Amino acid sequence: MSAAPRSLVIGGLGFIGVNLSARLLATGHDVTVVTPNRARHEARAAEFAAGGGHVIEGDLRDRDAMARAVSGQQLVFNLAGESGAVRSMEDPWTDLDVNCRGNLSLLEALRTANRDVRLVFVGSRLQYGKQAAQPVGEEQTPEPLCLHAIHKLTVERYLQLYATLFGLRYTIARVTNPYGPGQPEGRTAYGVVNRLIQLALADEPLAVYGDGAQRRDYIYVDDLVSALIALAESPVSVGRAYNVGSGTGTRLIDMARTIVDLAGGGRVEHVEWPPLAGQIETGDFVADITRIEREIGWRPGVSLREGLERTVALSRRPAQQ
Repeated sequence: MSAAPRSLVIGGLGFIGVNLSARLLATGHDVTVVTPNRARHEARAAEFAAGGGHVIEGDLRDRDAMARAVSGQQLVFNLAGESGAVRSMEDPWTDLDVNCRGNLSLLEALRTANRDVRLVFVGSRLQYGKQAAQPVGEEQTPEPLCLHAIHKLTVERYLQLYATLFGLRYTIARVTNPYGPGQPEGRTAYGVVNRLIQLALADEPLAVYGDGAQRRDYIYVDDLVSALIALAESPVSVGRAYNVGSGTGTRLIDMARTIVDLAGGGRVEHVEWPPLAGQIETGDFVADITRIEREIGWRPGVSLREGLERTVALSRRPAQQ
């Protein structure tokens, strides 16, 4: 019997990470998660450890900690980092420090401690910025409108360099708007769908900027996890970037109204764009997912309505226990 694949999930107790880590454990991987502060996620850490996972503390910016973490691993998923377009403009230094210096520290750790690993880097649809042609393919020229997007693009160049010089094997997943169970309540810098669900279940107003006509591509977290694992395990994906989304555009106002309908509470409330958010708004974004479908054989399986139904149902549970 072959040994269980050794997989490391950096940021493994965050929204996407907790779902990915659970799936890897369930499919027989020997999983280690890295978190900068275990106490902040103690309940999740204890549950994960009870299921057979390993939890270690370490900051992405700490090269020595990263070298210890990556040693002996076969797959590394990097989900750590600062998130949020507006937040990156309000605090550019932290976004730069974590997302650029942090990823450079990880790459140096891989160079010195484990060059044989497969690395999956989770990027963002924000890297494309504002695009006239929809759906947006991987080859379209990026037009970033926030520092977060520029820093994500910079990391992609780091990856290309370390592949050329040191043989690092990596894959990039440019993720659209993920949603589903696992996002901490009160998180507002990102995760608009989950945030609106929390508001609707609390029977509070769902703020929609402007007319809400901008289309977005929403992907359910289970589909996202399947895509990340498929990319990590495919020999075809090495050195490639892939859009990971649903491939379907939905107006934000329509998504919000569906949430109100499913939750049976809340109400849509149109508000003016905050000045900074309005400046960096990208407009419509729908991902062209032809490449990942053709090369990897992955496609999403959960429609937006079904995903919203699942998330609303799961979000109700804590209040009923």
